[in-house]
Amino acid sequence: MTNTWANHWLNHRGGLPHMQEKLNRHEPITVAFIGGSITEGAGASDLATTSWRALTERYLKQRYTPDMVMCINAGVGGTTSTFGAHRLQAHVLSHGEIDLLFVEFSVNDGEDRDESIRGMEGIVRQCRRLSPRTDICFIYSAADKNLTESTPFNIAVHEEVAAYYEIPSVNFAARVYALLQTDEVRWDDLASDRVHPNDAGHALYASFLREYLNEALGGKKDADGDKDPVRINGQEVVSLLPSLNPNNYEYAAMLEVDPVDGLVGFEWRELSSEPLMNWRYDTRHLYTDTHDASLSFTVHGQRAGILLLCGPDSGTFEYAIDSEPFQAIQLFDDWCLKAYRPIMAMFPMYADRQSRRITIRHTGKKDERSTGTSLRILKLLSN
Repeated sequence: MTNTWANHWLNHRGGLPHMQEKLNRHEPITVAFIGGSITEGAGASDLATTSWRALTERYLKQRYTPDMVMCINAGVGGTTSTFGAHRLQAHVLSHGEIDLLFVEFSVNDGEDRDESIRGMEGIVRQCRRLSPRTDICFIYSAADKNLTESTPFNIAVHEEVAAYYEIPSVNFAARVYALLQTDEVRWDDLASDRVHPNDAGHALYASFLREYLNEALGGKKDADGDKDPVRINGQEVVSLLPSLNPNNYEYAAMLEVDPVDGLVGFEWRELSSEPLMNWRYDTRHLYTDTHDASLSFTVHGQRAGILLLCGPDSGTFEYAIDSEPFQAIQLFDDWCLKAYRPIMAMFPMYADRQSRRITIRHTGKKDERSTGTSLRILKLLSN
């Protein structure tokens, strides 16, 4: 493989200086993986052992000994960088100091460039503000839309953020595309559904990442590794660049539902025997199927929303912000016929950050395919 091609699929940029610094001191490291189903391990025969994430964890533990490495799986199937930014604190940063964060959303992010920038930039800015010694690396996995000769749309958008913030990126898709041109392998042999890699595909991804880590952590200490960090009141701080998109999700959060008030017609429930997909976390939620049931909550920021558990019996709800008129939201889709899963309902974005009062109300209406009119509120969302 030539250096020209290596430069095409791999961008070292700012490198992994903090990770390297800790390893040079022989200190334990924590590595987190946030992304969609490919990060979670979909397609692998055993997501805990044969996924690219699990194989990367095994590689790190073999290289640095098991007691020096802890890894966090924050992959959630079917989710975008918008949701990633909102759950970053709950699913990653709440575990304590993170040394390396892999971010993988190039397959799940859609065609809305601004929203993709908001999500990826929000993850970066939030991480650098709350955990300034965390190194970040973007991962671009393969799917039909990412297997093109020129840079695919979603990867190009993510690269805007990566280049601006000097974040390294590893382009699995570009590497797979090059292999496919040699006729040595077929895409169907690596991912039968042309999205989620099988064990062979996951092993290939892990080998690409091993190549990067072998270079990035090859033992050469970063020139800036000995610089003393800037601290205020004992806390390390970083100077953030001006934002690419002022409406990015730097202050995004996924909050518990407990602070709601004015509960009328809701009760607490958990999923038990019901089918569930794309969620490995607590299912405690507020439930209603009562017409005109309502609740309210207050959040501070530019945008609010709720995270719903939508499934076969989900109905339509409506929301109002402060004194504005109620607006109905219908989220039922073909996937709801299969199982319950988390779906974000995001409300309008405002230019200013201030406290806003949100009211949620059950409409009693539903999609014709739904078996009921349930409303299940899992989390509150704010930015």
